[in-house]
Amino acid sequence: MTHLLNPEAVVKDGRWNTPYTFNSGETQYHELAQLRLWVTMLDSEWQIRVDRSGDEPDRLRWSETVNYVLPGTEVTLQRFMRPEDKSTVVYLPVMAKLPTVIRPYQPLTILAGGECTIYVGTVVWMRICVGPQRQELVDLPLSEPSLTWVGPSTMEGDLCYTAPSYARLLLDAVPRRPWRAVTPVRIRNRRDEPLLVERFSLPTRLLSLHENEHGELWTPRVTVTCETEMNSARLKIDKNLIELAGNCTLIAPARDYSERVYLHRAIDRMFG
Repeated sequence: MTHLLNPEAVVKDGRWNTPYTFNSGETQYHELAQLRLWVTMLDSEWQIRVDRSGDEPDRLRWSETVNYVLPGTEVTLQRFMRPEDKSTVVYLPVMAKLPTVIRPYQPLTILAGGECTIYVGTVVWMRICVGPQRQELVDLPLSEPSLTWVGPSTMEGDLCYTAPSYARLLLDAVPRRPWRAVTPVRIRNRRDEPLLVERFSLPTRLLSLHENEHGELWTPRVTVTCETEMNSARLKIDKNLIELAGNCTLIAPARDYSERVYLHRAIDRMFG
């Protein structure tokens, strides 16, 4: 597949929530996460091409440039009608559409009456929007998520994503990428016996995204309190971010606002 850059192109760092202005015929090329993205503006249409080869290493940088070399026909092309006044594109991050199953590298036991905070890093999705009203063209995952089932039986439960993620006890151990959101998850064990945490389902649809002065994405903290059985655990999402997140600005609201209904369903799925 052809994905060569214009040798005279200037490679820049990609940015969220930043309007890019196009001239007719230009293509903006992006490399981030495990994805290659071509966005082209023509006189009457927008074209979007996405490639996930699956064998790319985890990139350290989001690079973007104006690139006049397009991939071959093996990369799927999406075309969108373009009103003449829509010549700007903005890229917005958003959390995944389904809950995301997080598995620590090793199971973690929280002693009776104890608590801990796990820092979770998840790959966000990208919304590509055009024009001053930011009309959405596509909403796409930056890494191809796999599906899994979380619940007490095959008849009762929820369909979830299981995707590359990090769950660490130390914030400094979480790899920082422009396309990864950090979520602090505080787990309180109020029971009289230890609590084994092997996996849990992060309610991503309920989490807003915020960007700090370093270009890092953060969500509010999620607190889970277990007092008796798992299905009676209480889940709370903070309104504000933790101090360690730094000076943050809201960049994308949560996907789902029906919090009370969702939380009632999500609690007994959280630990699988």
